[in-house]
Amino acid sequence: MTNPFRRRSVTDLSPRAKFAAFLVLLFWALVVLFPIYWLFVTSFKTPYEVDKGPFYIPFVDFQPTLDAWKYILLDLGNDTIRPYVNTVIVGLSSSILALLLGSLAAYALVRFTYRPRVGIVGLFIASVAFAFVATILGAPALIGFGSGIAVFLILAQTIGRRFVRAFGNSDIAFWLISQRILPPIAVAIPIYVLFQQVHLLDNIAALIVTYVATNLPIVVWLMRDYFASLPRELEESAAVDGASVFRIVRSIVLPISIPGLVASFLIVLIFAWNEFLIALVLTSANAQTMPLQVAAQNATRGPQWWAMSVLILIMIAPVVAMAIALERYITRGILVGALKG
Repeated sequence: MTNPFRRRSVTDLSPRAKFAAFLVLLFWALVVLFPIYWLFVTSFKTPYEVDKGPFYIPFVDFQPTLDAWKYILLDLGNDTIRPYVNTVIVGLSSSILALLLGSLAAYALVRFTYRPRVGIVGLFIASVAFAFVATILGAPALIGFGSGIAVFLILAQTIGRRFVRAFGNSDIAFWLISQRILPPIAVAIPIYVLFQQVHLLDNIAALIVTYVATNLPIVVWLMRDYFASLPRELEESAAVDGASVFRIVRSIVLPISIPGLVASFLIVLIFAWNEFLIALVLTSANAQTMPLQVAAQNATRGPQWWAMSVLILIMIAPVVAMAIALERYITRGILVGALKG
């Protein structure tokens, strides 16, 4: 007798069941892709056709035109190109830096044991708060943070040794991911004051630093699970042969972790690519990104859907193309870290 509780794969289904599953998946694909199709056809419509629609099929319901594309790419010109270039630079730079730092931190949390003392961590937080307060009150940023570091070192060497209770690796990982729980609006003003004091407002460097700090916990959390699923035997064999930790990471761990790295990179890239609030707070003209350009287009000229559809298509095209090209790595990277035991 066959086990009625045995899991059935797609290949075990009857032809009718396969056909029904195909229809359901086809319908869902149409639902998911329809907004993209709507953006595409809207970008080739005139204002009249947008307002008097809906028109769905080019050359049947309406006559396509390139007026919206000419308006965005030629008439606006630099107002579109500069935010687009800023978005590419900030998105790629911050994602690469977050991936580099986050993957190394994740590997360290998986393969090494850390026991930072609770008191030392508290002293460090208090010293950082002291540096921020000194900077806000008018002290030069270099002097403020230098004083904070000096206070921390003095207190750590004197009263810091009396603390016994310590954190573990899981506590550190949870603290990192908890930084994403904090609403961005809660830290927008302190970030603004910080970069105002160091004269980096409306600067691409400020966005890169902020995006790296905000996306770093995501990389650590994703890559931590991925590294935990990798066999230790390969690293132990290399260590027996005399390879250093950095050689093991560079030659063994990173090459077999490409799926996880690619998946994490695309996730943080999407976050940086679409980020709006921090860019709104830290930029005004020179360092504006595409989300701000889309919002400005809507605010200054009203909801011109034919023009906004062009901006949105230009904005999402690189990420979609990259996701399609790296799809096989994304699937493996997302699933491998979830399979344990």
